[in-house]
Amino acid sequence: MTIEQYRRKYAKKRPKYRNVVTDGFASKKERERYKDLRLLEQAGIIEDLKTQVAFELIPIQHSADGRMLEREVRYVADFTYIKNGELVVEDVKSPATRKNSEYIIKRKLMLERHGIRVQEE
Repeated sequence: MTIEQYRRKYAKKRPKYRNVVTDGFASKKERERYKDLRLLEQAGIIEDLKTQVAFELIPIQHSADGRMLEREVRYVADFTYIKNGELVVEDVKSPATRKNSEYIIKRKLMLERHGIRVQEE
């Protein structure tokens, strides 16, 4: 293997949407939104702020003999919180990621299965 082949094989791939992971958040935009939500929580406008909350959309599928056929499908929200007594599920998306077909299907399943409309920032 040549040096060039080695570099290509083991080079770090650029994130698909060119986001920069920052302080444990998937993007700078997501980190900034978290800071804003923390301020709202401290001011008493929202409560029970949580990050990376998973919702089951489709349960695990088993065969008649109990073997797992398909894994569950989950939606992981960037943030959840309570505002005016209502659960708010929020996702930070760029214009490009809002068009992602997998995200769109999961967003629609959230509404159909849980009655929750995902808010996009």
